[in-house]
Amino acid sequence: MADAKRAERLTKRVVDAAKPAEKRYIIWDSDLTGFGLRVSPSGAKSFIAFYRAGTGRKAPMREYTIGRFGTLTAEQARAEAERVLSAARLGSDPQADKAKIQREMTVSDLCDLYLTEGTSTKKASTLATDRGRITVHIKPVLGKKSVSSVTASDVERFMRAVAEGKTAKEPEKLGKRAVRHVKGGKGTATRTVGLLGGIFSFAVRHGLRPDNPVTGVTRYKDGRCERFLSAAELGKLGEALAAEEAEGGNRLGLAVIRLLITTGARKGEIEGLRWDEVDFDRSALRLRDSKTGAKVIAIGAPALAVLAEVRREAKAAQAKAEEKAKAEGQPVPKPSPWVFPAGRGSEGHWIGTPKLWAKVKAAAGLADVRLHDLRHTYASLAVGAAGGGQSLAVIGKLLGHADVRTTARYAHLADDPVRQAADRIAQAAAAGLAGQSAEVVPMSNARNSRKA
Repeated sequence: MADAKRAERLTKRVVDAAKPAEKRYIIWDSDLTGFGLRVSPSGAKSFIAFYRAGTGRKAPMREYTIGRFGTLTAEQARAEAERVLSAARLGSDPQADKAKIQREMTVSDLCDLYLTEGTSTKKASTLATDRGRITVHIKPVLGKKSVSSVTASDVERFMRAVAEGKTAKEPEKLGKRAVRHVKGGKGTATRTVGLLGGIFSFAVRHGLRPDNPVTGVTRYKDGRCERFLSAAELGKLGEALAAEEAEGGNRLGLAVIRLLITTGARKGEIEGLRWDEVDFDRSALRLRDSKTGAKVIAIGAPALAVLAEVRREAKAAQAKAEEKAKAEGQPVPKPSPWVFPAGRGSEGHWIGTPKLWAKVKAAAGLADVRLHDLRHTYASLAVGAAGGGQSLAVIGKLLGHADVRTTARYAHLADDPVRQAADRIAQAAAAGLAGQSAEVVPMSNARNSRKA
């Protein structure tokens, strides 16, 4: 047993203030007997629980490592300590039970436990992606290994295997329309290792192993495409949208695409938009839920105009349906709560944007552009001159990013304004050196004058 030092309630402040000493020591919690913080000479801090494995004074003492501070908060560790100590009082030996589980639990078992108990805060769409990566990448390569035996080297080999396509398969038909494409690649490998890290963090929190083997593994740079449209490409897209509408294309679907361009919202946020989430008075979409939870999206006049036109057409269609129902002696249909209803008797919302987008982008000659790239385009316009060079914090609020690091990917789009500013300043400096007035000449004029 390590040397004890003092007793006080273990809080974040107390744990943060604990400094390493020449020998390891324990700070015991003053409120929960047997719960402590072990501080090593190296500075590592781990939460522990001490208990007797059995009854009587001769019963052996056990030191149960709950987990490291940083991976666990003080309150999370306290809750786990209460569970461990309670089990010990009832006659169990949690340390022996954990050792048995560690010997027997495989990575496949851990993944199943994680999906059952560790994903309560995840969105359904994110969870579906996680399940897919676990099924087609993690389990085939690491599934049979015991949780305690996985090393950083194993994780690195796993990452290379996914990157090299060793888990890739032929397209698998899941239903009448659904097809699963299992591919490898560095981007897939990086994102799957990220998920694996989360799974092992779950294992550490639950005392299934003391550390996370993913920590410190250098991943491939995630090569997610950040394609955005130029002014010329936006013009081509506008022409394609107008042509599709003139040819009788789905007006609701075309309106969805226009809103994706003019709001920067995600596809699901617009397709699943409800009328009670549209605030015309305050120019905003007040979403009940999104990838990052409930949020408000500020929108401009063009987006409001699209929504106003959709509302006008919806009211006209509803009035016509009510008139027809009354004439036929049928129940009057209720207005759809969806801005973009699915139609054909369905009570859901429109989900056909990808199919329509494929047709529109082909007509515009933008074969490599995804629907999500319209969101990137909105961000690029905000960073550039069109948006007045907005700060990343403002852009993050417009896009509904929960983390400023997500928005930071657009920082490079400000290069053009930076180059223009550098050019103006350099011209002023050069003029001063030449004894001339610091008159700023636009780059295009300067180029023309050189050609003349």
